[in-house]
Amino acid sequence: MKKSAFIPLLFILISTAISQTKGDFAYSTDIGSPAIKGHTNYDPATQVYTMEAAGYNIWFNRDEFQYAYNNVKGDFIYTASFLLDSSGDPHRKTGWMVRAGKDSQSAHISAVLHGDGLIALQWRGLRGAYMRDPQDEIRFPKKKAGLIQLERRGRTFIMRVAPFGEPLQEVGRKEIADMPDSLMAGIFTCSHDPGKTVLARIWNLRLDRAQEPGLPVRSRLEYLDIQSGVRTLVYQSQSRFEAPNFLPDGKSLLFNEGGFLYTIPETGGLPQKLNTGSADRNNNDHGISFDGKQIAISSHRSGKPGGGSTLYILPIGGGEPRMINDNTPTYWHGWAPDGKSVLVIAQRGKPVYNVYRVNLKDGSEEDLTKNENGHVDGAEYSPDGKWIYFNWNVSGTMQIWKMKPDGSQKEQISFDEYNNWFPHISPDGKWIALISFDNQIDPDGHPADKRVMLRLMPASGGAPKVIAWLYGGQGTINVPSWSPDSRKISFVSYTY
Repeated sequence: MKKSAFIPLLFILISTAISQTKGDFAYSTDIGSPAIKGHTNYDPATQVYTMEAAGYNIWFNRDEFQYAYNNVKGDFIYTASFLLDSSGDPHRKTGWMVRAGKDSQSAHISAVLHGDGLIALQWRGLRGAYMRDPQDEIRFPKKKAGLIQLERRGRTFIMRVAPFGEPLQEVGRKEIADMPDSLMAGIFTCSHDPGKTVLARIWNLRLDRAQEPGLPVRSRLEYLDIQSGVRTLVYQSQSRFEAPNFLPDGKSLLFNEGGFLYTIPETGGLPQKLNTGSADRNNNDHGISFDGKQIAISSHRSGKPGGGSTLYILPIGGGEPRMINDNTPTYWHGWAPDGKSVLVIAQRGKPVYNVYRVNLKDGSEEDLTKNENGHVDGAEYSPDGKWIYFNWNVSGTMQIWKMKPDGSQKEQISFDEYNNWFPHISPDGKWIALISFDNQIDPDGHPADKRVMLRLMPASGGAPKVIAWLYGGQGTINVPSWSPDSRKISFVSYTY
């Protein structure tokens, strides 16, 4: 519901799609002259990096390894999944590295995954100094991929890790006072054996910067395979766009930008503006009817209460929209399976929002939640029409609820420390996708520019599992975003 929001940036790309041989990195090289040369390859079709590397070690007072990097300045959050070849020295390693220079003895700090599963934040604080680590024995399961995140905040570096399905956990934090502001930063691999190479695969790689004055936003349209967790970047732009829907063909997507709606193939390309007639101030609340024939939109009208967001309906191929009623503020969120009504989040004579069912024939409204306290949002029908899911913070934190279509039998179905928003039900009715903010966020809000999780839980209830970690919030997943086959979720991530 509500306005537009937020943003993230990949350092190398200027607009649309990804096609460079090095992906998001400007440079790749061997550090320290390994006996066998290393290589970094990027496959734009799969968006996977492959590093083949030798090198005696990254330890003591000098290093040998393969490195793909950018020259960066300022704070950042780098995240990717890493998997090492199943054979080789148990101390072979891969991960993120921030480095003062190309010299083999340079100061650096690394977020490392070892061949035996050991994970550690390791560093050389001064050029030529011996390496240090916290000596903690924290391990991933062998032969399993690990998601590793390295964040820089000034002179402090933070390592977080997670197996697929789990929240990120901090495993290391180190301040290096003498680390310069301008650095090399990227991915590395080392075989820990001068006479052999090792292979590492890296995917779901995202280079994020937090919002800073003067930095342009970068929006990224992505989709994710819910079983494997593999993310595919479809389109990116140095402008703010939001809230994708899969179109009924399952091969293209719809999103809003600058008051207009656009479509784009899931394989990428240039977005095409959808004709929405006189509705030219569209926000991020839009979606497609169950029969695939109509689009509901929320578009603003000047001089009306609450910004004038108003409900309209138009054909799936575009055209002049039909205004359903004159009431504002109204934010669309869900179609009824029979196509005769929709669910909206609206204010009607009280300071709080409620879920209303709107009859599309005569525009009449019915308050289903009758909320007097807290905030209600994100209402959506199950495909069989038997339940309405929504988020509500009456219990203190924002949690997922469900109720019968007449508003009866309200039942809370998520119970954890996070603020959970926008439950989206898969077309097969089995799953709920949602976005989760930490408990430091005001439970009334879903702000932009935050570290958030996309999570998946059974529609019948149960513990959610994490399917993506990203920088985003408002605009990421405000509307129903499942593919028709229930295999993929689309979303927007941001960076600056």
